[in-house]
Amino acid sequence: MTEEKKSLNFLEQIIEEDLIKGLDRSKLRFRFPPEPNGYLHIGHAASICLNFGLGQTYNAPVNLRFDDTNPTKEEQEYVDAIKQDIQWLGFKWAEELYSSDYFQQLYDWAILLIKKDKAYVDDQTSVQIAEQKGTPTKDGVNSPYRNRSVEENLALFEKMKNGDFEEGSHVLRAKISMTATNMLMRDPIIYRVLKKSHHRTGNDWNIYPMYDWTHGESDYIEQVSHSICTLEFKHHRELYNWFLKQVYDGDSLKPKQREFARRNLSYTVMSKRKLLQLVKDGLVNGWDDPRMPTISGLRRRGYTPKSIRDFSETAGIAKRDNITDIALLEFHIKNELNQTAPRVMAVLNPVKLVITNYPEGKKEILIAENNPEDENAGVREIPFSREIYIEREDFREQANKKFFRLKLDKEVRLKNAYIIKANSVVKDENGDITEIQCTYDEDSKSGSGTESSKRKVKGTIHWVSIPHAVPAEVRLYDRLFTDEAPDSHKDKYFKEFINPDSLKIINNAFVEPSLKNAKIGDRFQFQRLGYFNVDDDSTAKHLVFNRTVPLRDSWAKMDQKK
Repeated sequence: MTEEKKSLNFLEQIIEEDLIKGLDRSKLRFRFPPEPNGYLHIGHAASICLNFGLGQTYNAPVNLRFDDTNPTKEEQEYVDAIKQDIQWLGFKWAEELYSSDYFQQLYDWAILLIKKDKAYVDDQTSVQIAEQKGTPTKDGVNSPYRNRSVEENLALFEKMKNGDFEEGSHVLRAKISMTATNMLMRDPIIYRVLKKSHHRTGNDWNIYPMYDWTHGESDYIEQVSHSICTLEFKHHRELYNWFLKQVYDGDSLKPKQREFARRNLSYTVMSKRKLLQLVKDGLVNGWDDPRMPTISGLRRRGYTPKSIRDFSETAGIAKRDNITDIALLEFHIKNELNQTAPRVMAVLNPVKLVITNYPEGKKEILIAENNPEDENAGVREIPFSREIYIEREDFREQANKKFFRLKLDKEVRLKNAYIIKANSVVKDENGDITEIQCTYDEDSKSGSGTESSKRKVKGTIHWVSIPHAVPAEVRLYDRLFTDEAPDSHKDKYFKEFINPDSLKIINNAFVEPSLKNAKIGDRFQFQRLGYFNVDDDSTAKHLVFNRTVPLRDSWAKMDQKK
Protein backbone atom coordinates (compact mmCIF):
# COMPACT_ATOMS: atom_id res chain seq x y z
CA MET A 1 0.00 0.00 0.00
CA THR A 2 1.55 3.31 -1.05
CA GLU A 3 1.95 6.10 1.46
CA GLU A 4 -0.55 8.91 1.01
CA LYS A 5 1.12 12.00 -0.38
CA LYS A 6 1.09 15.00 1.92
CA SER A 7 -1.00 17.89 0.61
CA LEU A 8 0.90 21.07 -0.18
CA ASN A 9 0.24 24.38 1.50
CA PHE A 10 -0.34 27.36 -0.75
CA LEU A 11 3.28 28.54 -0.48
CA GLU A 12 4.58 25.14 -1.52
CA GLN A 13 2.14 25.24 -4.44
CA ILE A 14 3.64 28.60 -5.52
CA ILE A 15 7.14 27.13 -5.40
CA GLU A 16 6.06 24.05 -7.35
CA GLU A 17 4.46 26.27 -10.01
CA ASP A 18 7.69 28.29 -10.30
CA LEU A 19 9.67 25.08 -10.76
CA ILE A 20 7.28 23.95 -13.51
CA LYS A 21 7.69 27.33 -15.21
CA GLY A 22 11.45 26.82 -15.38
CA LEU A 23 12.97 27.98 -12.10
CA ASP A 24 16.11 25.93 -11.51
CA ARG A 25 15.67 23.91 -8.30
CA SER A 26 19.28 24.70 -7.37
CA LYS A 27 18.31 28.39 -7.26
CA LEU A 28 15.84 27.89 -4.40
CA ARG A 29 16.93 29.82 -1.33
CA PHE A 30 14.97 31.01 1.70
CA ARG A 31 15.64 33.21 4.71
CA PHE A 32 14.36 34.02 8.19
CA PRO A 33 14.88 37.77 8.78
CA PRO A 34 14.14 38.79 12.41
CA GLU A 35 14.76 42.26 13.75
CA PRO A 36 16.93 41.98 16.90
CA ASN A 37 14.70 44.28 18.97
CA GLY A 38 13.22 41.65 21.27
CA TYR A 39 12.92 37.94 21.93
CA LEU A 40 11.24 35.60 19.47
CA HIS A 41 7.76 34.31 20.33
CA ILE A 42 5.48 31.49 19.24
CA GLY A 43 4.40 33.52 16.21
CA HIS A 44 8.00 33.72 15.03
CA ALA A 45 8.25 29.97 15.60
CA ALA A 46 5.65 29.52 12.86
CA SER A 47 7.81 31.51 10.44
CA ILE A 48 10.95 29.66 11.53
CA CYS A 49 9.31 26.28 11.03
CA LEU A 50 7.89 27.41 7.68
CA ASN A 51 11.12 28.78 6.18
CA PHE A 52 13.45 26.11 7.53
CA GLY A 53 10.83 23.48 6.72
CA LEU A 54 10.84 24.63 3.09
CA GLY A 55 14.60 24.41 3.15
CA GLN A 56 14.39 20.81 4.31
CA THR A 57 11.65 19.93 1.83
CA TYR A 58 13.57 21.28 -1.16
CA ASN A 59 17.08 20.65 0.16
CA ALA A 60 17.68 24.38 -0.19
CA PRO A 61 19.77 26.75 1.97
CA VAL A 62 18.04 28.99 4.51
CA ASN A 63 19.83 32.11 5.70
CA LEU A 64 19.45 33.73 9.07
CA ARG A 65 19.50 37.45 8.31
CA PHE A 66 19.15 40.01 11.06
CA ASP A 67 17.23 43.09 9.94
CA ASP A 68 19.38 45.44 12.02
CA THR A 69 18.64 48.85 10.54
CA ASN A 70 17.28 50.56 13.67
CA PRO A 71 20.06 50.98 16.27
CA THR A 72 17.72 52.68 18.75
CA LYS A 73 15.96 49.38 19.51
CA GLU A 74 18.44 46.65 18.63
CA GLU A 75 20.88 44.92 20.96
CA GLN A 76 23.40 42.10 20.83
CA GLU A 77 21.43 40.40 23.62
CA TYR A 78 18.54 39.92 21.23
CA VAL A 79 20.81 38.61 18.47
CA ASP A 80 22.23 35.96 20.83
CA ALA A 81 18.76 34.98 22.10
CA ILE A 82 17.37 34.61 18.56
CA LYS A 83 20.25 32.34 17.52
CA GLN A 84 19.78 30.21 20.64
CA ASP A 85 16.04 29.86 20.01
CA ILE A 86 16.44 28.76 16.40
CA GLN A 87 19.09 26.21 17.33
CA TRP A 88 16.97 24.94 20.22
CA LEU A 89 14.04 24.41 17.83
CA GLY A 90 16.34 22.10 15.88
CA PHE A 91 17.21 24.17 12.81
CA LYS A 92 20.52 25.17 11.23
CA TRP A 93 20.98 28.17 8.98
CA ALA A 94 23.21 28.18 5.91
CA GLU A 95 24.70 31.62 6.56
CA GLU A 96 24.45 34.13 9.39
CA LEU A 97 23.95 37.49 7.74
CA TYR A 98 23.03 41.04 8.71
CA SER A 99 21.37 43.85 6.82
CA SER A 100 24.17 46.01 8.19
CA ASP A 101 26.53 43.90 6.04
CA TYR A 102 24.97 45.69 3.09
CA PHE A 103 24.98 49.29 4.34
CA GLN A 104 27.59 50.35 1.79
CA GLN A 105 25.84 48.60 -1.10
CA LEU A 106 22.47 50.03 -0.07
CA TYR A 107 24.02 53.50 0.08
CA ASP A 108 25.59 53.05 -3.36
CA TRP A 109 22.25 51.99 -4.79
CA ALA A 110 20.61 55.03 -3.19
CA ILE A 111 23.16 57.18 -5.04
CA LEU A 112 22.16 55.34 -8.22
CA LEU A 113 18.49 56.19 -7.58
CA ILE A 114 19.35 59.87 -7.16
CA LYS A 115 21.37 59.84 -10.38
CA LYS A 116 18.39 58.27 -12.19
CA ASP A 117 16.21 61.05 -10.73
CA LYS A 118 14.30 58.39 -8.79
CA ALA A 119 15.06 59.83 -5.31
CA TYR A 120 15.35 63.22 -3.66
CA VAL A 121 16.25 64.78 -0.32
CA ASP A 122 13.31 66.29 1.55
CA ASP A 123 13.80 68.93 4.28
CA GLN A 124 10.27 68.76 5.64
CA THR A 125 9.29 67.49 9.05
CA SER A 126 7.68 64.06 9.47
CA VAL A 127 4.39 65.80 10.26
CA GLN A 128 4.49 67.82 7.03
CA ILE A 129 5.34 64.75 4.98
CA ALA A 130 2.50 62.78 6.54
CA GLU A 131 0.01 65.60 5.87
CA GLN A 132 1.03 65.78 2.21
CA LYS A 133 0.56 62.04 1.65
CA GLY A 134 -3.20 62.42 1.42
CA THR A 135 -5.63 59.59 2.15
CA PRO A 136 -6.76 56.43 0.33
CA THR A 137 -9.52 58.56 -1.25
CA LYS A 138 -7.53 61.76 -1.68
CA ASP A 139 -4.36 62.22 -3.73
CA GLY A 140 -1.19 63.34 -2.05
CA VAL A 141 0.63 66.58 -2.69
CA ASN A 142 4.14 66.81 -4.08
CA SER A 143 6.87 67.94 -1.73
CA PRO A 144 8.24 71.42 -2.51
CA TYR A 145 11.67 69.72 -2.72
CA ARG A 146 10.59 66.98 -5.14
CA ASN A 147 12.13 68.64 -8.20
CA ARG A 148 15.54 69.37 -6.79
CA SER A 149 18.33 68.76 -9.27
CA VAL A 150 20.32 65.54 -9.21
CA GLU A 151 23.44 67.50 -8.24
CA GLU A 152 21.74 69.20 -5.30
CA ASN A 153 20.29 65.89 -4.06
CA LEU A 154 23.68 64.19 -4.29
CA ALA A 155 25.29 66.99 -2.30
CA LEU A 156 22.57 66.99 0.38
CA PHE A 157 22.61 63.20 0.69
CA GLU A 158 26.38 63.34 1.17
CA LYS A 159 25.88 65.84 3.99
CA MET A 160 23.26 63.55 5.55
CA LYS A 161 25.82 60.73 5.47
CA ASN A 162 28.54 62.92 6.94
CA GLY A 163 26.37 63.94 9.89
CA ASP A 164 26.02 67.58 8.90
CA PHE A 165 22.26 67.58 9.60
CA GLU A 166 20.32 67.00 12.79
CA GLU A 167 18.05 64.03 13.28
CA GLY A 168 14.62 64.58 11.75
CA SER A 169 15.74 67.46 9.57
CA HIS A 170 16.31 65.61 6.28
CA VAL A 171 15.25 62.34 4.66
CA LEU A 172 15.84 60.70 1.32
CA ARG A 173 12.61 59.76 -0.46
CA ALA A 174 11.92 57.64 -3.52
CA LYS A 175 10.31 59.58 -6.37
CA ILE A 176 7.38 57.38 -7.43
CA SER A 177 3.92 58.99 -7.41
CA MET A 178 1.96 61.06 -4.91
CA THR A 179 -1.29 59.92 -6.54
CA ALA A 180 -0.67 56.17 -6.33
CA THR A 181 -3.59 54.09 -5.07
CA ASN A 182 -1.23 52.24 -2.74
CA MET A 183 -0.30 54.78 -0.05
CA LEU A 184 3.09 53.09 0.40
CA MET A 185 4.02 54.13 -3.12
CA ARG A 186 3.61 57.85 -2.40
CA ASP A 187 7.28 58.77 -2.31
CA PRO A 188 8.33 56.55 0.61
CA ILE A 189 11.29 57.41 2.80
CA ILE A 190 14.45 55.45 2.00
CA TYR A 191 16.93 56.95 4.48
CA ARG A 192 16.71 58.99 7.65
CA VAL A 193 19.34 60.79 9.73
CA LEU A 194 19.97 58.80 12.91
CA LYS A 195 23.03 59.55 15.00
CA LYS A 196 23.04 56.41 17.11
CA SER A 197 25.70 53.80 17.66
CA HIS A 198 24.96 50.50 15.93
CA HIS A 199 25.61 47.19 17.68
CA ARG A 200 27.82 46.06 14.78
CA THR A 201 28.94 49.12 12.80
CA GLY A 202 29.44 51.42 15.78
CA ASN A 203 29.41 55.10 14.76
CA ASP A 204 30.32 54.54 11.11
CA TRP A 205 26.94 55.73 9.85
CA ASN A 206 24.81 58.80 10.54
CA ILE A 207 22.04 57.61 8.22
CA TYR A 208 20.19 54.32 8.27
CA PRO A 209 18.04 52.71 5.56
CA MET A 210 14.33 52.06 6.07
CA TYR A 211 12.96 48.52 6.20
CA ASP A 212 11.22 48.57 2.81
CA TRP A 213 14.41 49.65 1.05
CA THR A 214 16.58 47.19 2.95
CA HIS A 215 14.33 44.15 2.81
CA GLY A 216 14.04 43.52 -0.91
CA GLU A 217 17.55 44.66 -1.76
CA SER A 218 19.00 42.34 0.89
CA ASP A 219 16.96 39.47 -0.58
CA TYR A 220 18.39 40.38 -3.98
CA ILE A 221 21.98 40.49 -2.74
CA GLU A 222 21.55 37.07 -1.17
CA GLN A 223 19.62 35.74 -4.19
CA VAL A 224 16.69 34.61 -2.06
CA SER A 225 14.22 32.97 -4.39
CA HIS A 226 11.10 33.27 -2.22
CA SER A 227 10.86 36.01 0.37
CA ILE A 228 8.09 34.87 2.69
CA CYS A 229 6.56 37.54 4.91
CA THR A 230 3.57 37.87 7.19
CA LEU A 231 0.32 39.26 5.88
CA GLU A 232 0.83 42.87 6.98
CA PHE A 233 3.51 43.16 4.28
CA LYS A 234 1.15 42.29 1.44
CA HIS A 235 0.65 45.95 0.56
CA HIS A 236 4.44 46.39 0.67
CA ARG A 237 4.89 43.90 -2.20
CA GLU A 238 4.37 46.57 -4.88
CA LEU A 239 7.08 48.73 -3.33
CA TYR A 240 9.30 45.68 -2.86
CA ASN A 241 9.08 45.00 -6.60
CA TRP A 242 9.59 48.67 -7.53
CA PHE A 243 12.81 48.87 -5.53
CA LEU A 244 14.07 45.60 -7.03
CA LYS A 245 13.36 46.90 -10.53
CA GLN A 246 15.64 49.89 -9.94
CA VAL A 247 18.72 47.76 -9.21
CA TYR A 248 17.97 44.58 -11.18
CA ASP A 249 20.76 43.71 -13.61
CA GLY A 250 18.64 41.53 -15.89
CA ASP A 251 20.63 38.35 -15.30
CA SER A 252 20.40 37.55 -11.59
CA LEU A 253 17.44 35.88 -9.93
CA LYS A 254 14.75 38.34 -8.92
CA PRO A 255 13.25 37.44 -5.49
CA LYS A 256 9.52 36.89 -5.18
CA GLN A 257 7.69 38.12 -2.06
CA ARG A 258 4.69 36.15 -0.84
CA GLU A 259 2.71 36.47 2.39
CA PHE A 260 1.03 34.24 4.94
CA ALA A 261 -1.02 35.03 8.04
CA ARG A 262 0.91 35.59 11.25
CA ARG A 263 0.30 33.17 14.10
CA ASN A 264 -1.86 34.69 16.83
CA LEU A 265 -2.39 32.65 19.99
CA SER A 266 -5.36 32.94 22.33
CA TYR A 267 -4.94 34.35 25.85
CA THR A 268 -1.78 36.24 25.04
CA VAL A 269 -0.35 39.14 23.02
CA MET A 270 2.13 38.79 20.18
CA SER A 271 3.38 42.33 19.70
CA LYS A 272 7.03 42.64 20.73
CA ARG A 273 6.27 46.21 21.79
CA LYS A 274 3.57 44.99 24.18
CA LEU A 275 5.68 42.11 25.43
CA LEU A 276 8.46 44.60 26.16
CA GLN A 277 5.93 46.65 28.14
CA LEU A 278 5.10 43.63 30.27
CA VAL A 279 8.80 43.19 30.99
CA LYS A 280 9.52 46.87 31.72
CA ASP A 281 6.40 47.25 33.90
CA GLY A 282 7.39 44.25 36.01
CA LEU A 283 4.22 42.35 35.16
CA VAL A 284 6.42 39.40 34.24
CA ASN A 285 9.91 38.42 35.35
CA GLY A 286 11.78 39.04 32.11
CA TRP A 287 11.51 37.85 28.53
CA ASP A 288 11.89 34.21 29.60
CA ASP A 289 9.12 34.31 32.19
CA PRO A 290 7.27 31.00 31.72
CA ARG A 291 4.01 32.91 31.26
CA MET A 292 5.35 34.70 28.19
CA PRO A 293 4.68 33.41 24.65
CA THR A 294 8.38 33.84 23.87
CA ILE A 295 10.29 30.76 22.79
CA SER A 296 12.62 31.25 25.76
CA GLY A 297 9.60 31.49 28.08
CA LEU A 298 8.04 28.35 26.64
CA ARG A 299 11.39 26.56 26.94
CA ARG A 300 11.70 27.54 30.59
CA ARG A 301 8.12 26.45 31.24
CA GLY A 302 8.94 22.97 29.98
CA TYR A 303 7.81 22.99 26.37
CA THR A 304 9.93 20.96 23.97
CA PRO A 305 11.18 21.79 20.47
CA LYS A 306 9.12 18.91 19.08
CA SER A 307 5.90 20.13 20.69
CA ILE A 308 6.34 23.59 19.13
CA ARG A 309 7.25 22.15 15.71
CA ASP A 310 4.26 19.80 15.84
CA PHE A 311 2.01 22.67 16.88
CA SER A 312 3.23 24.79 13.96
CA GLU A 313 2.60 21.96 11.51
CA THR A 314 -0.87 21.20 12.86
CA ALA A 315 -1.91 24.86 12.95
CA GLY A 316 -0.85 25.12 9.33
CA ILE A 317 -0.26 28.08 7.04
CA ALA A 318 -3.19 30.41 6.44
CA LYS A 319 -3.95 33.28 4.08
CA ARG A 320 -6.09 35.17 6.60
CA ASP A 321 -5.37 36.34 10.12
CA ASN A 322 -6.95 34.26 12.84
CA ILE A 323 -6.46 33.26 16.45
CA THR A 324 -5.18 29.77 17.19
CA ASP A 325 -6.46 28.22 20.41
CA ILE A 326 -3.66 27.82 22.95
CA ALA A 327 -5.24 24.47 23.80
CA LEU A 328 -3.74 23.13 20.57
CA LEU A 329 -0.24 23.99 21.79
CA GLU A 330 -1.03 22.45 25.17
CA PHE A 331 -2.32 19.31 23.44
CA HIS A 332 0.99 18.77 21.68
CA ILE A 333 3.13 19.09 24.81
CA LYS A 334 0.78 16.81 26.76
CA ASN A 335 0.86 14.28 23.95
CA GLU A 336 4.66 14.24 23.87
CA LEU A 337 5.21 14.23 27.62
CA ASN A 338 2.65 11.48 28.09
CA GLN A 339 4.96 9.32 26.00
CA THR A 340 8.29 10.50 27.43
CA ALA A 341 7.97 12.00 30.92
CA PRO A 342 8.67 9.79 33.96
CA ARG A 343 5.79 9.47 36.43
CA VAL A 344 6.63 10.62 39.94
CA MET A 345 4.72 11.58 43.07
CA ALA A 346 4.64 15.05 44.59
CA VAL A 347 2.39 16.59 47.21
CA LEU A 348 1.74 20.31 46.82
CA ASN A 349 -0.62 20.96 49.74
CA PRO A 350 0.48 18.43 52.33
CA VAL A 351 -1.35 17.07 55.34
CA LYS A 352 0.17 14.40 57.54
CA LEU A 353 -1.29 10.89 57.48
CA VAL A 354 -0.31 8.25 60.05
CA ILE A 355 -0.94 4.53 59.45
CA THR A 356 -1.45 3.50 63.05
CA ASN A 357 -1.16 -0.26 62.52
CA TYR A 358 2.02 0.01 60.41
CA PRO A 359 5.15 -0.85 62.46
CA GLU A 360 7.01 2.19 63.79
CA GLY A 361 10.45 2.61 62.31
CA LYS A 362 9.75 0.25 59.44
CA LYS A 363 10.89 1.27 55.95
CA GLU A 364 9.68 -0.52 52.85
CA ILE A 365 10.81 -0.20 49.25
CA LEU A 366 8.06 -0.27 46.65
CA ILE A 367 8.55 -0.67 42.91
CA ALA A 368 6.79 1.61 40.40
CA GLU A 369 6.82 1.97 36.63
CA ASN A 370 8.53 5.09 35.38
CA ASN A 371 6.20 5.44 32.41
CA PRO A 372 3.53 2.86 31.48
CA GLU A 373 3.46 4.34 27.94
CA ASP A 374 7.13 3.43 27.40
CA GLU A 375 8.09 -0.20 27.88
CA ASN A 376 11.77 0.77 27.97
CA ALA A 377 11.36 3.39 30.71
CA GLY A 378 12.08 0.90 33.48
CA VAL A 379 11.09 1.09 37.12
CA ARG A 380 12.13 3.00 40.21
CA GLU A 381 12.19 2.42 43.96
CA ILE A 382 9.89 4.41 46.24
CA PRO A 383 10.32 4.31 50.03
CA PHE A 384 7.21 3.76 52.14
CA SER A 385 6.78 4.33 55.86
CA ARG A 386 4.26 4.75 58.66
CA GLU A 387 3.94 8.49 58.15
CA ILE A 388 3.20 10.00 54.75
CA TYR A 389 1.98 13.23 53.20
CA ILE A 390 -1.13 13.33 51.05
CA GLU A 391 -2.86 16.26 49.37
CA ARG A 392 -5.15 18.07 51.77
CA GLU A 393 -7.77 18.16 49.01
CA ASP A 394 -7.74 14.36 48.90
CA PHE A 395 -9.38 14.05 52.33
CA ARG A 396 -12.76 15.08 53.70
CA GLU A 397 -14.30 14.16 57.00
CA GLN A 398 -17.67 13.95 55.30
CA ALA A 399 -18.41 13.84 51.59
CA ASN A 400 -21.08 12.76 49.15
CA LYS A 401 -20.97 9.60 47.07
CA LYS A 402 -19.23 11.36 44.18
CA PHE A 403 -16.12 12.01 46.28
CA PHE A 404 -13.93 8.98 45.58
CA ARG A 405 -10.92 10.04 47.60
CA LEU A 406 -10.28 9.51 51.29
CA LYS A 407 -13.01 10.17 53.87
CA LEU A 408 -13.75 8.94 57.36
CA ASP A 409 -14.65 5.24 57.57
CA LYS A 410 -13.94 4.76 53.87
CA GLU A 411 -11.07 3.23 51.91
CA VAL A 412 -8.74 4.34 49.12
CA ARG A 413 -5.63 2.86 47.59
CA LEU A 414 -2.30 4.60 48.00
CA LYS A 415 -0.67 4.63 44.57
CA ASN A 416 1.72 1.63 44.19
CA ALA A 417 1.16 0.77 47.86
CA TYR A 418 -1.68 -0.36 50.13
CA ILE A 419 -5.38 0.15 50.73
CA ILE A 420 -5.98 2.38 53.75
CA LYS A 421 -9.04 3.34 55.76
CA ALA A 422 -9.47 6.68 57.54
CA ASN A 423 -10.48 6.33 61.19
CA SER A 424 -9.99 9.71 62.88
CA VAL A 425 -8.38 13.13 62.64
CA VAL A 426 -6.36 15.44 64.87
CA LYS A 427 -7.12 19.16 64.76
CA ASP A 428 -5.43 22.29 66.05
CA GLU A 429 -7.02 25.04 68.14
CA ASN A 430 -8.49 26.60 64.97
CA GLY A 431 -10.22 23.40 63.97
CA ASP A 432 -7.85 22.72 61.06
CA ILE A 433 -6.84 19.12 60.47
CA THR A 434 -3.18 18.49 61.28
CA GLU A 435 -3.18 14.71 61.09
CA ILE A 436 -5.27 11.93 59.60
CA GLN A 437 -5.12 8.58 61.36
CA CYS A 438 -5.65 5.47 59.24
CA THR A 439 -5.17 1.74 59.23
CA TYR A 440 -3.91 -0.31 56.30
CA ASP A 441 -4.67 -3.73 54.89
CA GLU A 442 -1.32 -5.51 55.09
CA ASP A 443 -2.28 -8.00 52.36
CA SER A 444 -3.37 -5.32 49.85
CA LYS A 445 0.05 -4.34 48.55
CA SER A 446 -0.06 -3.43 44.86
CA GLY A 447 1.29 -6.16 42.64
CA SER A 448 1.65 -8.71 45.43
CA GLY A 449 -0.83 -11.07 43.82
CA THR A 450 -2.91 -11.64 46.95
CA GLU A 451 -6.68 -11.64 46.84
CA SER A 452 -6.70 -8.54 48.99
CA SER A 453 -4.37 -6.74 46.54
CA LYS A 454 -6.93 -7.38 43.81
CA ARG A 455 -9.71 -5.90 45.86
CA LYS A 456 -11.34 -2.97 44.08
CA VAL A 457 -11.70 0.43 45.73
CA LYS A 458 -13.01 3.47 43.89
CA GLY A 459 -10.25 5.91 44.71
CA THR A 460 -6.46 6.01 44.30
CA ILE A 461 -4.39 8.88 45.69
CA HIS A 462 -0.71 9.81 45.56
CA TRP A 463 1.55 10.33 48.55
CA VAL A 464 5.13 10.91 49.71
CA SER A 465 6.85 9.22 52.65
CA ILE A 466 7.57 11.91 55.26
CA PRO A 467 11.01 10.63 56.41
CA HIS A 468 12.16 10.50 52.78
CA ALA A 469 10.33 13.51 51.33
CA VAL A 470 12.38 16.13 49.49
CA PRO A 471 11.19 19.73 49.98
CA ALA A 472 10.62 21.72 46.82
CA GLU A 473 9.32 25.02 45.54
CA VAL A 474 6.60 24.61 42.93
CA ARG A 475 5.47 27.39 40.63
CA LEU A 476 1.98 26.91 39.24
CA TYR A 477 1.85 28.89 35.99
CA ASP A 478 -1.40 29.65 34.25
CA ARG A 479 -2.44 31.78 31.30
CA LEU A 480 -1.20 35.36 31.53
CA PHE A 481 -4.51 36.90 30.42
CA THR A 482 -8.12 36.15 31.30
CA ASP A 483 -9.41 37.20 27.87
CA GLU A 484 -9.00 35.16 24.72
CA ALA A 485 -7.94 38.20 22.70
CA PRO A 486 -6.68 40.79 25.23
CA ASP A 487 -5.52 43.34 22.67
CA SER A 488 -8.65 43.27 20.50
CA HIS A 489 -10.83 45.52 22.68
CA LYS A 490 -10.95 49.11 21.51
CA ASP A 491 -12.43 50.34 24.78
CA LYS A 492 -9.96 48.55 27.04
CA TYR A 493 -6.19 48.37 27.26
CA PHE A 494 -4.66 44.91 27.01
CA LYS A 495 -3.07 45.09 30.47
CA GLU A 496 -6.54 45.30 32.04
CA PHE A 497 -6.93 41.59 31.27
CA ILE A 498 -3.85 40.43 33.18
CA ASN A 499 -4.71 37.24 35.08
CA PRO A 500 -4.02 37.87 38.81
CA ASP A 501 -3.69 34.10 39.30
CA SER A 502 -1.21 33.50 36.49
CA LEU A 503 1.44 32.48 39.02
CA LYS A 504 1.03 30.76 42.37
CA ILE A 505 4.19 29.88 44.28
CA ILE A 506 4.10 26.93 46.68
CA ASN A 507 7.00 26.84 49.11
CA ASN A 508 6.01 23.81 51.20
CA ALA A 509 5.67 21.12 48.56
CA PHE A 510 7.32 17.70 48.86
CA VAL A 511 8.48 15.30 46.15
CA GLU A 512 9.59 11.69 46.24
CA PRO A 513 13.35 11.12 46.78
CA SER A 514 13.98 9.95 43.21
CA LEU A 515 13.85 13.64 42.25
CA LYS A 516 16.62 14.68 44.63
CA ASN A 517 19.18 14.85 41.82
CA ALA A 518 16.88 16.19 39.09
CA LYS A 519 18.65 18.55 36.71
CA ILE A 520 17.52 21.85 35.22
CA GLY A 521 15.22 21.16 32.28
CA ASP A 522 14.24 17.64 33.35
CA ARG A 523 10.54 16.97 32.76
CA PHE A 524 8.15 14.84 34.83
CA GLN A 525 4.52 14.01 35.25
CA PHE A 526 3.49 14.69 38.84
CA GLN A 527 0.85 12.00 39.03
CA ARG A 528 -2.70 13.36 39.15
CA LEU A 529 -1.37 16.95 39.05
CA GLY A 530 0.20 17.74 35.70
CA TYR A 531 3.47 18.01 33.81
CA PHE A 532 6.35 19.83 35.47
CA ASN A 533 9.97 20.65 34.70
CA VAL A 534 12.97 21.77 36.75
CA ASP A 535 13.36 25.56 36.54
CA ASP A 536 16.57 27.48 35.86
CA ASP A 537 16.51 28.80 39.44
CA SER A 538 16.79 25.28 40.85
CA THR A 539 19.90 24.24 42.82
CA ALA A 540 21.03 21.02 44.48
CA LYS A 541 19.84 22.38 47.81
CA HIS A 542 16.64 24.02 46.58
CA LEU A 543 14.58 22.28 43.91
CA VAL A 544 12.25 24.48 41.87
CA PHE A 545 9.61 23.04 39.55
CA ASN A 546 7.44 24.82 36.97
CA ARG A 547 4.06 23.50 35.95
CA THR A 548 4.10 23.22 32.18
CA VAL A 549 0.45 22.21 31.82
CA PRO A 550 -2.11 20.58 34.12
CA LEU A 551 -3.47 17.16 33.21
CA ARG A 552 -6.93 18.62 32.69
CA ASP A 553 -7.82 21.93 31.09
CA SER A 554 -9.82 23.90 33.64
CA TRP A 555 -10.25 26.70 31.08
CA ALA A 556 -12.30 24.48 28.79
CA LYS A 557 -15.12 24.43 31.33
CA MET A 558 -14.87 28.19 31.74
CA ASP A 559 -15.13 28.71 27.98
CA GLN A 560 -18.22 26.51 27.82
CA LYS A 561 -19.93 28.70 30.40
CA LYS A 562 -19.42 31.88 28.37
